[in-house]
Amino acid sequence: MKKTDCTTVKLSTGAVSVYDFGTAKLHAYQTNDPLADEVFAVEKDGKGVVLEYPPFVANIEELGGYIVEQGIEIEGIVAAYHMAGASFLPGTPVFATKGADEYGHTGGGKALIDGFATAFGASFDASVPGAVTYIEGDELELAGVKMGIVRNDDAFDIEIPELNAVYTHMLGHDCHSIVAGAGHADAIIAQLKGYQAKDNDLVLTSHYTPEDLKDVQAKIDYLEDLKRIAAQFADAAAFKAAVQERYPEYAGENYLDMTCGFFFGA
Repeated sequence: MKKTDCTTVKLSTGAVSVYDFGTAKLHAYQTNDPLADEVFAVEKDGKGVVLEYPPFVANIEELGGYIVEQGIEIEGIVAAYHMAGASFLPGTPVFATKGADEYGHTGGGKALIDGFATAFGASFDASVPGAVTYIEGDELELAGVKMGIVRNDDAFDIEIPELNAVYTHMLGHDCHSIVAGAGHADAIIAQLKGYQAKDNDLVLTSHYTPEDLKDVQAKIDYLEDLKRIAAQFADAAAFKAAVQERYPEYAGENYLDMTCGFFFGA
């Protein structure tokens, strides 16, 4: 399945790209919100599982309405990196690892939620799910969809063999990433090379439309460049300027600013 093998449904605020795998469908919802969030629903035999929450009120209403219109019975929400938006599909069971639950309720994820609530006010739903069912093993099946759970320091990635796809927090082949130093860059590169080794067709992320292995290679090249550029400079301003010169069309300057802080303590 190519990332362009889809039909797109335009909604009032966002859009849904639908990938038909025969035995299952992937509904990739592009929110068009200020954080460029993306939410995924995998549908099989009229039932479905949602990956992540839409945190903005307008998208919560829109995606909920779309799911009802499509007649999909959602059996669960799998919340890895994005716990905000708990008013979405109220009463639906929520699944997460213990680590992801802590990340979203008390850790780094909660700190981000608090910051976004301050920045965006009432348009942002800062509520988090009160009851979470812990994923104890390395596999989870909902709505007939088998998922592999790959834990990491923050939360977890999700492998979906039936779609030959993997879900992770961030990729974005033409935008900056949050990179917490050279060691973190190496860890991301190793993760991305794992996708290449498994020959995944699609890489699904929280902040970009579905991507593919060409995009994975582009991100690997970007991360290698970041390390090389960082080694050439002694301060954040010079590093940032050099990265922007190398990647003038890249989006996500705020992410680059965060990376500068990690590399140089600025």
